[in-house]
Amino acid sequence: MPGENLSRDEARERAALLSVDGYEVFLDVRSAVGDAGSGSGGGGARTFRSVTTVRFRCAEPGAASFADLVAPGVTAVSLNGRDLDPGAVFDGTRIMLEDLAADNELVVDAQCAYSRTGEGLHRFVDPEDGEVYLYTQYEPADSRRVFANFEQPDLKAPFRFEVRAPEGWVAWSNGVGELTDGVWRFAETKPISTYITAILAGPYHYVTDSYSRTFADGTTLDIPLGAMCRKGLAPYFDSDDVFLVTKQGLDFFHDHFDYPYPFGKYDQGFVPEYNLGAMENPGLVTFREEFIFRGKVTQAAYERRANVVLHEMAHMWFGDLVTMEWWDDLWLKESFADFMGAFSLVEATRFTSGWVTFANNRKAWAYRADQLPSTHPITADIRDLEDAKLNFDGITYAKGASVLKQLVAYVGRDAFLEGARRYFKRHAYGNTRLGDLLSVLEETSGRDLAAWSRAWLQTAGVNSLTPQVLLSADGRITELAVLQEAAVIAPADHPELRPHRVAIGLYRRSADGALERYARAEADVDGPRTIVGELVGSDAPDLVLVNDDDLTYCKIRFDEGSLDTLRAHLGDITDPLARALCWSALWNLTRDALMPARDFVELVLRFAGRESDIGVLQMLHSWTNSALTHYAAPDWRATGERLLAEGALKELRLAEPGSQHQLTWARFLAAVASSEADLQLLQGLLEGTARIDGLDVDQELRWSFLDALASHGVADEKVLAAELARDDTASGKRHQVRCLAARPSAAVKAQAWAQVVESDALSNALVEATIAGFAQASQRELVAPYAEKYFSVIERTWAERSIQIAMDVVKGLFPSLQDSPATLAATDAWLTDRPDAAPALRRLVLEARDDLARALRAQACDVTAAR
Repeated sequence: MPGENLSRDEARERAALLSVDGYEVFLDVRSAVGDAGSGSGGGGARTFRSVTTVRFRCAEPGAASFADLVAPGVTAVSLNGRDLDPGAVFDGTRIMLEDLAADNELVVDAQCAYSRTGEGLHRFVDPEDGEVYLYTQYEPADSRRVFANFEQPDLKAPFRFEVRAPEGWVAWSNGVGELTDGVWRFAETKPISTYITAILAGPYHYVTDSYSRTFADGTTLDIPLGAMCRKGLAPYFDSDDVFLVTKQGLDFFHDHFDYPYPFGKYDQGFVPEYNLGAMENPGLVTFREEFIFRGKVTQAAYERRANVVLHEMAHMWFGDLVTMEWWDDLWLKESFADFMGAFSLVEATRFTSGWVTFANNRKAWAYRADQLPSTHPITADIRDLEDAKLNFDGITYAKGASVLKQLVAYVGRDAFLEGARRYFKRHAYGNTRLGDLLSVLEETSGRDLAAWSRAWLQTAGVNSLTPQVLLSADGRITELAVLQEAAVIAPADHPELRPHRVAIGLYRRSADGALERYARAEADVDGPRTIVGELVGSDAPDLVLVNDDDLTYCKIRFDEGSLDTLRAHLGDITDPLARALCWSALWNLTRDALMPARDFVELVLRFAGRESDIGVLQMLHSWTNSALTHYAAPDWRATGERLLAEGALKELRLAEPGSQHQLTWARFLAAVASSEADLQLLQGLLEGTARIDGLDVDQELRWSFLDALASHGVADEKVLAAELARDDTASGKRHQVRCLAARPSAAVKAQAWAQVVESDALSNALVEATIAGFAQASQRELVAPYAEKYFSVIERTWAERSIQIAMDVVKGLFPSLQDSPATLAATDAWLTDRPDAAPALRRLVLEARDDLARALRAQACDVTAAR
């Protein structure tokens, strides 16, 4: 990272000076196969040839600027026909350009390095068949690892790519390609930003389809569709479902955006060792290959994939057609894509309960991020690329999407969509800021959005809303008020009280025991106390649900009567969204040390077995595991673990044979199993000596069971090697590496630590797997010595490794299992002693410190409950 950063000020200065007319990029990736040989650059890295020609204008002839390139070496540089000395103008990350003319042509011939970290041009060797696969991933600024360019989103330009690949390979890029004279030549793109250009190359399995739409004026739009994956995953690739969702999404966005898809074809590549969920490269969207399911999964997994497909498709308009000027306004694409992904999922596909998932899953991500000391407004202050990398977070995505959902309730759906239509037409192929969007929404809604923007987009923190109910002697409501509290987040105050459009639902138990809504009112909550007059005179409720239907972004609180009702009857709530909102609110109470962790665990044990929504059930399992690991009193953990394992086994045996609920409870049992009997059952299910009717122990479930067996010392290296021989694939290798690192041995932990911290030999996927296995909740004492080591190595790791790997190490190896005041003090000491450490590094440590402090507060709450 030294020298690789780019500040906002530098980008603004360069954008004011330069305008880019076009790129021609030639890549020779024949060196991807065979011995590295001549394709080795400095430091022994395997390299490929990259030749870039970029034509650009300069507003001040005679001025100086720079191009971006991160490469082991540069062979030649010429500017306007004048050869430059690479050793004099290239410093490893930038090419200095002096005495620019009004019109310029820069040609750079470089040796660029293949990536093993998922940044730039990633090279993957499939252990199953030895085949090599290439793909690019750039956001926010890694295209400069592949070709010389001006790496910032507001210097858009058309691109022409050419790729010379090994014989028998196919290559893809943003435009349509054809093979002539051994070179893949791709059609010129529309003006786009550097970070959304893309290349895939290799022996990918490729399937095709097509989409056609006739518009009101009689014109027809035909879009070739394609999807690819590794050959080893082809037997599992349900491309028909991917294409179904793709066509449903294209129909939805054409119905609502009134701007035809502008990028020609629509390919979707599922690629290995991918750091993200997906990336919106126009015409060539990339996804992590885990979205191709090798075993049985629940409907929640298919819903998640469909949501991501639609999220990336929304980016074709929000982000690719119209792009933020700088990363400050990252939300202009990510918040909209997150919102439109859920919106289109519910309205255009079979996943009609998508808003339940949004409320329960996506918003949980937002609530956590918005209570960290690093919380920031949705429109953030992004000083440089390191800041940008960290701001792909729960605020930019899920909080932003939640706020947009609230905005739709505020201005109306029609006005919102008409604003989007005008925004696309007005700014097509351009760059925008916050004000550009607000201006069109003000036009279409007739509302002044300045105050709304200040409250929701330009301030940080999450408000809490609590109902306050007064009853008459005959049991009717005489007053119902909503109390709003500001966020309290150290070290800064976030005193903002925001305007909320909310629904308040009143629930009571029916004669058959169901807990159902009998009254609802919408109200504009503003200020510390808002009276909801419409509900006065209603019968006394058993439960008051503020933010019913999930219209706004807030933490839901309960009055005491409602909380008592939930403790006794949560499972009786018939509406899935209302039930999900209550579960989410109870989890927030637990995280905020307002509900003891053991009480949350008890609620899960009592009611999770009745949860019909599989995505909510999976989230409950995740939360419960976190509650036991981090928030429960240490002396209650063993009890809690036993209770959860007993509960999981009970629900597993009660679940309908072959159902997704049965599968989910089986996975949860593996996550909490620790007793000899539970581990013997898992081993028996693996070996076929035990059986649960309807449970198909496929390869993915086998690895889930082996996780538990390895971490408790039952499955040794020999067993794991045998399992890899059974599943000798890229996925199998990742599973095996995680299981190997999970074994309860000091030597194993030392080896895992060395592989991740002291060496860069592992790929990004295997770094991730090793970290996942390293720290097990049952091995707190075993990994305790690494707490001190952590603080001694993270600065060096940040300086020497790529930012993605450095982030994985800093977040993944923080000693969160050493949950004591001593660890908190050690973290504070590191922060105090290193005020000049990289701001992005300090942010990650500060966030981990906050999670640790929260855990200690929750544990204290749980201890008090036991007295």
